[in-house]
This record gives sequence, structure tokens and C-alpha cells, in this order.
Amino acid sequence: MSDARRTDAVLLLVALVWGSSYLSAQTATAALPVLLVLFARYALSALACLGVVVAAPGRGSRRWTREELRAGLPLGLTQAAVLVVETYGVAHTSAANAGLIISLTIVLTPLLDRGRHRGGLPPVFYAAAGLCVLAVGLLMAGNGFHAPRLGDLLMLGAAVVRAGHVALVGRLTASRAIRPLHLTTVQTLVGTGLFLVPAARDVPTLAHADTATWTQLLYLALFCSVFAFLAQTWAVQRTSASRASLLLGTEPIWAAAVGVALGGEHFTVLTGLGAVLMVTGTYWGQSVERAHRASGVRRTEVQPVEPDIGCPGVPPGDTSAPTPPALLP
Repeated sequence: MSDARRTDAVLLLVALVWGSSYLSAQTATAALPVLLVLFARYALSALACLGVVVAAPGRGSRRWTREELRAGLPLGLTQAAVLVVETYGVAHTSAANAGLIISLTIVLTPLLDRGRHRGGLPPVFYAAAGLCVLAVGLLMAGNGFHAPRLGDLLMLGAAVVRAGHVALVGRLTASRAIRPLHLTTVQTLVGTGLFLVPAARDVPTLAHADTATWTQLLYLALFCSVFAFLAQTWAVQRTSASRASLLLGTEPIWAAAVGVALGGEHFTVLTGLGAVLMVTGTYWGQSVERAHRASGVRRTEVQPVEPDIGCPGVPPGDTSAPTPPALLP
């Protein structure tokens, strides 16, 4: 297998793992309280991340910089907010719907991160966003038009909060020498601390959880979080940001496939149409935003720029470099 195909395979595996996280979270929350599931997922992830940092060669690699701590603390709070709404949402809707609705983040993020788009986004982007809104309506309709379900509304809120989180990641990490692993470790420690108190009363329940529940918790923490993060970091260093985002953008497709194949979920005509429109709209919006951003970079390249010494690995004005990924999707 060539290096390019191996990299693509790793990125698709990450998308598959993230897509399967919705069914795992749904299964875990059926056996344990939501806040306890979140605490366990964060705590296990934090222990694993700390282990990787400690095992890294070199004494300097085991220390956090001031910038990593300054960015990690607020991002830990926003990431925790994403997971609270998302986990409560997936507990009250299907895993397929959860994965599809959360993909709205792709078109919501550019709307919230307007600072990166001089002159505003092109009108065609709003057409793609409108297609996604129509898709959400069809997904919420299910077997027929009715009042929106609580779980679908929560996932819609989770998409908005996640888009805000992603935009904040870009603002706090742009042109700064921040190591993704160290940033993510701070986020997991913040989340562990946040959920410890509200989940403390139920922590003894973990001792009585069955093997299947522990399997889901370990899968969420070690595979959907730590492994996916490390694999993504490895892969994006070996391919273009555009190709990486395209492959990782298949996450909602995998979420729907896992929900139907393993979760016993069923697509009605309306939800099937909504799924097609959602995938089409998010891919369309993503391609429009990427092309618009690339054209802006080409225009600024003709202007002289001062050397950027804040992040030696990223050339000045290069917005195609991938933003440090946030753990726990």
C-alpha cells in the first residue's frame, strides 16, 4: 500500500470511529447517567493523554507552555459544553440522526468565524446552508411531520455550540506554537474536573457496571478520543488539509451506517431524503468555503508580509494548514 493510500485509510478510519461514537454514547447512557458517562470518558482520556505525554522523549516535551494553558482552559470549558448537549441529545434520538445533524457544524463554523472571510461568504454558501436546514427538518420529521423531538433539538444546539468551539480553537491557536497533544490534555483535565462534582454521587455505580458498558466507555475514551486524535494528527501531516477535511467529512455517513447496521435503526423516506440532503449540503458548503478562503489567500500573497515567528511550521498567511484538532468530537 502506498503512503498516500495508507494516509487516506487512516483518515477514513478516524471518520468511522467518530461516526460510531454516537451509537456507543447512546448505549452507554442507557446504562449509566449522562454526567457519569461524561466524567468516565474524560477521566480515561486524560489518563491516556498524560501517559502519552510522560512517555514522550525529551524533558521539554513533558512541560506545558503558558500559551497552551491559556488556550486549553477556555477550550476545555467550551468542549465540555459541546459534550453535555451532544450526549444528552444522542440519548434522546437515533445515532444516525445525531451524526447527521451534528455535521451542521461544517456550515455553521464559517458563519461564526467571519473574521477569516474578508468581504463575507459568497451567496452560494448560504444556499448550501439552506439545504442543510431543510435536511434537518426532514430528519426531525422521521415518520411524519410533527413537533421536533427533544433529542434532535439538542443535537441542533450541539452543532451550534460545537461550531462556536471550533471557531474559538482557530482564534486561540492561530500563529501560536501550540502542540495539539498538550492542548488536548489540558482540555481533558478541565473536563474531568468539571464533571467530577456533579457525577461524584454516581461514581460508585461504575464498580457495578457490566462488561458491555465498560467496553463502550473505554471505546469512547481510548478509540473515539485518544486514538482518533493521534491518528488524525499523524495523517494530516502527510496530506493536504483539503483532502483531510474531505475524508473526515464522511463522519455523518459512517454514523448513519453504524446506526442502521449495528443499532437496528431504520430510515424512513423522509429521513433518508434528509440524510442525502445533509451530506450534499455539508460537502457543498465545505467546498465553497474552502475555495473562497483559498482565493483570499492568493490575493494576499501579492502583498508583502512580515515574517511570522509565532509558529515556525506555518508560513505567513497559510490558512490551509490544519487547525490543531480538538479531542472528544
